[in-house]
Amino acid sequence: QVRLVESGGGLVQIGGSLRLSCAVPVSILSRSAMGWYRQAPGKQREWVAGITPGGSTNYADSVKGRFTISRDATKNTVYLQMNNLKPEDTAVYYCNAYASSYVALMRWGQGTQVTVSS
Repeated sequence: QVRLVESGGGLVQIGGSLRLSCAVPVSILSRSAMGWYRQAPGKQREWVAGITPGGSTNYADSVKGRFTISRDATKNTVYLQMNNLKPEDTAVYYCNAYASSYVALMRWGQGTQVTVSS
């Protein structure tokens, strides 16, 4: 069964940085746009950042200029570098392949918790 595995979350202070990783099956990474999503307590899951197979990236306004998505095909991994973290970034972060309108295509993984404390 195809699985996505996120890692790299943790507890960080305001203004700190974290890098999240997502292990992606090679068959998915080579043909699909990949995105990071997050879900804060009591809120719906939201799309945060995306990268196409060709390497084009885009971001939600809330993270633009602070987060960077990248991919390493040699490691079958998608990354999310998060800088200048804010309390509102606290959430469980997930990765997934997506189609138009950022609709996720695969079964969700377990996610990785990011907590930004003051």
